[in-house]
Amino acid sequence: MSYTELMKGSEFVKKVTLLGKKNNIRVRIEKRRGKGSHSTLFYGKKFTIIRNTKDELKTGTFNAMLKQLKIDKDDLR
Repeated sequence: MSYTELMKGSEFVKKVTLLGKKNNIRVRIEKRRGKGSHSTLFYGKKFTIIRNTKDELKTGTFNAMLKQLKIDKDDLR
């Protein structure tokens, strides 16, 4: 079982928010910047799109979001 199988979009947002507080980086989420259930997560000046915060993240999506935010997977543990 991989680490991402159990992580939902809302958990990802919480972990990124905690990481931002730890590293003194501003984190915010804008729901009106996306269509439907999509929203934009800003981590400092970098951003990524969150599809649906209630759904589990697929491995490729999770890795792509980390790459866009320039966050290491181990930082979220």
